[in-house]
Amino acid sequence: MSRPQATGSLPATGAWREGSPAGRRRWLRLREPLRLEAGGELPAASLAYETWGSLDRDASNAVLVLHALTGDSHVAGPAGDGHPSPGWWDALVGPGRALDADRWFVVAPNAIGGCQGSTGPAGAAPDGRPWGGRFPAITVRDAVRAEARLADELGVRSWAAVIGGSFGGMRALEWAATYPDRVSAALLLSCCAVASAEQIAWSSAQIQAIRADPDWLGGDYHDLPAGRGPHAGLGVARRIAHITYRSPQELQDRFGIDHQDGESPWNGGRYAVESYLDHHAEKLVRRFDAASYVTLAQAMSGHDVGRGRGGVEAALSRIRARTCVAGVDSDRLFPLHQQRRLAEGIPGAGPLRTITSPHGHDGFLIETAQVAELVRELLPNRSLEPAERGARSGGS
Repeated sequence: MSRPQATGSLPATGAWREGSPAGRRRWLRLREPLRLEAGGELPAASLAYETWGSLDRDASNAVLVLHALTGDSHVAGPAGDGHPSPGWWDALVGPGRALDADRWFVVAPNAIGGCQGSTGPAGAAPDGRPWGGRFPAITVRDAVRAEARLADELGVRSWAAVIGGSFGGMRALEWAATYPDRVSAALLLSCCAVASAEQIAWSSAQIQAIRADPDWLGGDYHDLPAGRGPHAGLGVARRIAHITYRSPQELQDRFGIDHQDGESPWNGGRYAVESYLDHHAEKLVRRFDAASYVTLAQAMSGHDVGRGRGGVEAALSRIRARTCVAGVDSDRLFPLHQQRRLAEGIPGAGPLRTITSPHGHDGFLIETAQVAELVRELLPNRSLEPAERGARSGGS
């Protein structure tokens, strides 16, 4: 009988930690404390990021790509030392692809509060111990302010485009609203102007699952020995989330009431859909940190582009970027009416674009051919002289 693998050998966290292989990551150490919207500041913070291609002499070809809740800086490339998973949008970045590194300087940071190299709960606080439960509350706007410092350090005055979906789409929207002069174009995928009560409720259930784990310890579990840690709670949170990421019809078509091969639910076995959820829970536990999950899920719940700006419509009206807004027709977590509000409220946005997919919210990650077409439409056609193309080959 096939069962989920035991977690006895798992470390307390799946976060990248000091001393782990760097992979393709680079780091920016913020020179000044990051002042936080909820009050206080985050001292001595660092952002992990990856780049592809080279910045033009006039710094006009930079594209910022922003990850979803459990994503990271590894947009493209294989899994390997330092990168537990292959690039999550690998089909978009590379020669001949929508984000061709011969033409574009692609930058992908790991959000502040994350767990794959940027300062977050698993990282060291100024006293040398893991932040753990002491890590402060952050907002989507805080994450964007940290990313603005990265842009400054890289010499990017204005992004040719900012692109993201879900949590990444929230950040792309905040970029366009907070720094209207620094975003020439924006692709907002499967996101919203303000979190809905239902989205907050789904996140709350996931957060409570993690906090109910006996090894949560108020968030101070990072120094537990191998085999200990809030693995079960994080796994339940992932199961809940993954149900919302996929469409009801897809789950029905793929699994129905089938039993997992060799198992019977009447004798302690699983339905096939349960095995599927177990698989995704185990994968996340091995590569993510429970406290980062809580931190970033709470940031998404607090998302409101209109906060302090006179409301959503006033905030959207200040955006000057040429904007494309798209949603997935089968998305039940971020339904199309939320993207329609963005498209109708942003002056530079055309009509709402629809990604056709049976996969639900995850469609913006899976339907890369459709997303690539939106990227190509949004970005201007850039041609390089042969000498320039040769100088840039290989990227960074």
